[in-house]
Amino acid sequence: MINKILRNITSAMLVAFTAAAATGADILSVRDTITDPHIVYPHSFEADTHLMMQNWYMQNYTELAKNDYGTGSPVTPTDEEFVQRLMAMPTVIEMPFNSVVKSYIKMYVDRRRSLVESMLGMSTYYMPIFEQALEQEGVPLELKYLPIVESALNPNAVSPVGATGLWQFMLPTARGLGMEINSLVDERRDPICSSRMAARYLRQLYDIYNDWSLAIAAYNCGPGNVNKALRRAGEDKKKDFWEIYPYLPAETRGYVPCFIAANYAMNYYDKHNISPMLARRPILTDSVYVKKRVYFQQIADVLDIPIEEIRTLNPQYRQDVIPGDIKAYPLVLPSHQALCYIISEDSIVAHDAEKYTRRGVVEPATGASKVSDDGKYIITEEIKFHKVRKGDTFSKLAKRYGVTVASIKKANGIKTLRRGRTIKIVITKKTLKPEEPKEECTPTEIAASTAPEADVTSAVTEELAAPDTNESAEPGNADNNDATADDNPDDNMPENDIDVEDEAVETAVTVADETAATPDTVRVSDDSPEALEVRHRIQSTFNSRKPTAQQVEEEKENTEVKPAEKTPVQQARQNGSATQKPVYHKVKKGETLSKIARRYGTTVKKLQKLNGINSSKLRVGQRIKVK
Repeated sequence: MINKILRNITSAMLVAFTAAAATGADILSVRDTITDPHIVYPHSFEADTHLMMQNWYMQNYTELAKNDYGTGSPVTPTDEEFVQRLMAMPTVIEMPFNSVVKSYIKMYVDRRRSLVESMLGMSTYYMPIFEQALEQEGVPLELKYLPIVESALNPNAVSPVGATGLWQFMLPTARGLGMEINSLVDERRDPICSSRMAARYLRQLYDIYNDWSLAIAAYNCGPGNVNKALRRAGEDKKKDFWEIYPYLPAETRGYVPCFIAANYAMNYYDKHNISPMLARRPILTDSVYVKKRVYFQQIADVLDIPIEEIRTLNPQYRQDVIPGDIKAYPLVLPSHQALCYIISEDSIVAHDAEKYTRRGVVEPATGASKVSDDGKYIITEEIKFHKVRKGDTFSKLAKRYGVTVASIKKANGIKTLRRGRTIKIVITKKTLKPEEPKEECTPTEIAASTAPEADVTSAVTEELAAPDTNESAEPGNADNNDATADDNPDDNMPENDIDVEDEAVETAVTVADETAATPDTVRVSDDSPEALEVRHRIQSTFNSRKPTAQQVEEEKENTEVKPAEKTPVQQARQNGSATQKPVYHKVKKGETLSKIARRYGTTVKKLQKLNGINSSKLRVGQRIKVK
């Protein structure tokens, strides 16, 4: 055993001397002499090659090349040949050779030869996508081989810890980069989107460390672990992956060596008698944006293409459905089918429409209500989620959310709390069911009186206009949830920052238009206690002002109404509809959507809807519509 170790060390020293002599580097550097008896191989080495060969693309677009490289048996080059081949590769990222790198190379070219054959076949489709994304971010093109280490070029790969897609993004990292992940869409599986985000993330990591080996390591284990390893290695150490190697997590130690080995295997497979899967014909694709909800089966039936082809080209759609009714989503199809889709979109959506009709769904935590058994109360349930933290107990959570310990246990089917687990809290509220107001006057009595009608309209306007100004105080619109245009808010905003196309617009017109109504048509859509109180006060006001028969007759004699004459409310409504135009606001330093919403008497949600934006981030100088 000792003799074997000595032989390995001697061989490594010889290789280090050869590499150093060729590059002018220091002899016996750590990167050239490092050894590791506890190598951890990436999860991608366990990929099922038989399953990969059943992939629709592999079945229809590739074929095994005739072996022109010899007998087909493994070939073992000398260490000197390995060094020379790695040095000959046109790369920006350094590709050193040592015993750790050698072990990963041998894994690819000796033990997992069929995996390399399959990945070579898939690479004809994926590599151009990777190269385009990397080129756009200005990062080295050899990074295109990272997905080989991460996922073995399987867009649906999921690691034991939940990393997903070709580039194996974890959920927090993906969402931090702005990727959409939900039950229907997972952009981590989208080759184009995930490649673009991966290139951007790698650029950010390189900007932090100014070293590609450290950036690649941070891509695998996160910047926090790399920073910790750098601190443990000491300030006197050079910032280099190989210097901090012993301080990194076990899997990350092999990540950079495996990346070097993947570059070697994909460039020198022919030197090891590996026969690649070659493309019989290129697959040319185009993207179309879908703005309607459409199912893969509908597309397959109408365009007469295999549904597996659609799935292969669009792995990001998890349920074989594109939710285009929510927003526009890309659909990748063979180029000759993309135009057919555009022409036939209406026919596709209408095909078997009754089969795919969406059923009504009640989302949780939306305040769905029911009536109590005795019919006296309205019971509403609100669902909240809580992530268990250190120190949390059932009693503390019950007190915090105003529920019972038993209800928490029942809702989650648990008896104990585990730190880090997300639990469901069901908050039940009971309110007295309101009585329906009784109408005591007939339509003819209302029509006969003109003065009380105006009074009631005024009362409605006074009662209903006031609550509108508080809409911006709804949950989720507080300033601490809003991104500001600057870290130093300036509350004293100038008055001339309003961009109004027609200054003749009056808020009173809008209020009158929305609230003016005759007593027999007053409707309050809200069943909250405040709204019920308003409804009661309106009814009481009207009943107290109900005219007698004698007053009606006197009013007829003393009141002259011209047929062509319009009431002030009608005139205001007509003027408002003719002159009201959009109002715009130019974002100033320190402003948030909440502040702007309060200023104009609206809500953050309405501002987002008016401007077609989902986030609350603002840019100084941005022009947004407020009305």
